[in-house]
Amino acid sequence: MTQHLKIVTWNINSVRLRLPIVEKMLLDHAPDVLCLQETKCPDGSFPEAAIKKLGYKYIEMHGQKGYHGVALISRLPLLNVEKKEFCEMGDTRHIAADIEFNGSSFRLHNFYVPAGGDTPDPKVNEKFAHKLKFLEEMKSWFSGFKGQSVVVGDLNIAPYETDVWSHKQLSKVVSHTPLESEQLEAVRESGGYVDTMRKHIPMDQKVYTWWSYRAKDWSAADKGRRLDHIWMTPDLAHYTKDVHVLRDARGWEKPSDHAPVFALLEA
Repeated sequence: MTQHLKIVTWNINSVRLRLPIVEKMLLDHAPDVLCLQETKCPDGSFPEAAIKKLGYKYIEMHGQKGYHGVALISRLPLLNVEKKEFCEMGDTRHIAADIEFNGSSFRLHNFYVPAGGDTPDPKVNEKFAHKLKFLEEMKSWFSGFKGQSVVVGDLNIAPYETDVWSHKQLSKVVSHTPLESEQLEAVRESGGYVDTMRKHIPMDQKVYTWWSYRAKDWSAADKGRRLDHIWMTPDLAHYTKDVHVLRDARGWEKPSDHAPVFALLEA
């Protein structure tokens, strides 16, 4: 019997403010697991009841008031839940759980990497220094991973030239600097992960997951960046049949500035 698993990652930019489009996502696209970032609410204020009414009875979150926050919303059991702190900042930027698929389980990690501020110099910008330290801690942690795992989330870096609308104009802009891009690649390689979006979308094809609110017509301007990612260990990446961005969601009512990324596995 064929088994399917649909994983979606989405920076929602306030889960309470955008609950209607979270509900639309769940009703229209029926992911098995929805991974949210930037939920911006403490755990006690998360809209669990509304989401559980839609058939998603497994919900785990790691949130704080007004900032950051990650969550897992699932139709499948979420086992051995973990919430790791990075950089001793007290920020809620990670949550993980085990999920069963194809007769075994894999570890799903959901991350919200710091944005890094405006100046790409750690000596004068504490936010950028924090981002680089966060990546270093991820790299060190990933190097000790064993078994099947998936890493998703808003990693806040567009590492390749075709991950941004203009490599030339953005190469000195935070999220696409050579230093960040190299560090993100080092993080991915430390865990032996496959960038599944680029497994399914050729490297010469531009692909974005984020478009600024500043553009009057975000779609026409199309000045995007690929900040959201789905990585998998090779044994799991083998089962991916499709990985794509739901661009239309950027145009939904009261949208996030990020679009969801879908990965469909079939075994």
